[in-house]
Amino acid sequence: MKLISFLYQHQEAFGFIRDHRVYPLSVLDERLPRVIDSFLLQWDLLMPLAQEAERKIMDSGSVKTSEGIRLEDVQMLAPVPRPGSCRDGYAFRQHVETARRNRRLPMIPEFDRFPVFYFTNHRSIRGPGPVACMPDHFQELDYELEAAVVISKQGRNIRAETADAYIAGLMIMNDLSARTLQMEEMKLNLGPAKGKDFATCTGPWLVTTDELEKYETAARPGHTGKAWNLEMSCSVNGTEYSRGMLSDMQWTFAEIIERASYGADLYPGDVIGSGTVGTGCLLELNGTAVLHDPAYSAQWLKAGDTVTMEITELGVLSNTLVAETDPFSLLRKG
Repeated sequence: MKLISFLYQHQEAFGFIRDHRVYPLSVLDERLPRVIDSFLLQWDLLMPLAQEAERKIMDSGSVKTSEGIRLEDVQMLAPVPRPGSCRDGYAFRQHVETARRNRRLPMIPEFDRFPVFYFTNHRSIRGPGPVACMPDHFQELDYELEAAVVISKQGRNIRAETADAYIAGLMIMNDLSARTLQMEEMKLNLGPAKGKDFATCTGPWLVTTDELEKYETAARPGHTGKAWNLEMSCSVNGTEYSRGMLSDMQWTFAEIIERASYGADLYPGDVIGSGTVGTGCLLELNGTAVLHDPAYSAQWLKAGDTVTMEITELGVLSNTLVAETDPFSLLRKG
């Protein structure tokens, strides 16, 4: 299923999407909750009911469109608007290796030893649509092309061999990054914090893992867990900048879940990102361009830009960057 959270007639709901129509699940079956938070808390119990509700509105293999709401009549939210936590991984070797090379640093050997992640602001999750940014955010503002998983049941000390069973589904993630703030604070060997905590975009919907079975592929040699052959791309104002494959992850989501859950509980609705795919951000692209041409003028996002990400089966996530009216600047204070 493709699960979507949305606003309709000033009320939040969730359901599934098919043929550009949205079907609120609580309307189809009164045993199903109105919002996805409650659904995730009882995923194993309620998911079969949701699947049955979907089957009931199928007629000879096609959806009864009269029972759905037109997609353009709803306001899409992040698939999980209020995750209990949001971690972001660092799983693509190409991105890490290239970014370090561009700073004239050797590849860090620890990358091949264990998967890492950081916590970002789970209260700053955004869905498709406008994203408000402060003046400092526009100082070298960047996108990061990623995928993310949502946890479907509580677990602790989860082994990688069983971790895929804890994944409800996958969605697109844009880990927006204010690079000037990020680089300033990381000189203190702590972070990222203010460079990341203003907005992380996810959406447009959450695709359950059963819908992605035909894309499953083997993990990299020596690694454990599922991988998916899903093509990833990102464009800004219609011009493509980034392209890669989700299957290029060196560390699998299962392995990241194993490390994240070591001595700590994961809960339904927790979000875990993949990290940036190779070529998946302007920081990496600018650095590579400067290596070839020291006179190259770096490109960054600006107010009014629209960032559009697409991943096979996961849909298209589009966000337009909007300047906040408050002129306050931390950078000018320092």
